[in-house]
Amino acid sequence: MSEECRKYVIRVGDKEIFLGPDVMRVLHEYLHRPMSLEELARRLGLETWEEAYEVVKKVPAWALWTPLTMWILRLKKEGCISESEAAEA
Repeated sequence: MSEECRKYVIRVGDKEIFLGPDVMRVLHEYLHRPMSLEELARRLGLETWEEAYEVVKKVPAWALWTPLTMWILRLKKEGCISESEAAEA
């Protein structure tokens, strides 16, 4: 992963979570629909709700409120995801 893309990585404990399309889709759903932190942790592959809470705290607000299609275009433009990954999202 390039240094430019490293700014989209959130460290939670010993885990690194890349704010790719799949993760951002789950976070957007968390923002707009009823979802517990336990459910968020499960969907993100985390062990506890505390880890999910840390993710929510560490993701910049501007990233959370960026529409998913614009987020995907940004990641593609910066070379963080491939053309095929962008098409899948």
